[in-house]
Amino acid sequence: MDYQPLAIPDVVLLTPKVFGDERGFFLETFRQSEFEQHCGNYQFVQDNHSRSAQGILRGLHYQLRQPQGKLVRVTQGEVFDVAVDMRKDSPTFGQWVGALLNADNKQMLWVPPGFAHGFYVTSPEGAEFQYKCTDYYAPGDEYSMRWDDPDLAIDWQLVGDPQLSQKDAEGLAFNKAPSYATTPAF
Repeated sequence: MDYQPLAIPDVVLLTPKVFGDERGFFLETFRQSEFEQHCGNYQFVQDNHSRSAQGILRGLHYQLRQPQGKLVRVTQGEVFDVAVDMRKDSPTFGQWVGALLNADNKQMLWVPPGFAHGFYVTSPEGAEFQYKCTDYYAPGDEYSMRWDDPDLAIDWQLVGDPQLSQKDAEGLAFNKAPSYATTPAF
């Protein structure tokens, strides 16, 4: 596995080694010891799988009391995946990074606790999105921030008007969204 820190170095793009021939392929998607060496000492407690049609935008979501680190990947289709630094004491507070994740490149993105996360489905056939979480989902602790906030100026690589849930359409502006007073410690 190749681990590449992005412009916000705590967010890491993982590219697996793929072994394939005319019969198909094999790849290792996770190895705890390597992950700890390159991303930190985190344990995953929950796996999730979603399917979304083209044009769906989910996010930007985060939790404050039970912040989730997420290791995300796409197993069908393509998404533009985004992480926004919500850690007030971070030199990259309020900055974002993004990566195109798809079934062909088989890349994964590590989004640590302390970040808001979202994705936009770019592929016509939709996308299947899978992710591991470092904490359990806590419905009463979830925040949604506006995907189109001008202070963030995220280039979502839109192929049309995004479709949003009501919760995401009513998301908070970045300057009104609660942030982490300190970087979550794990």
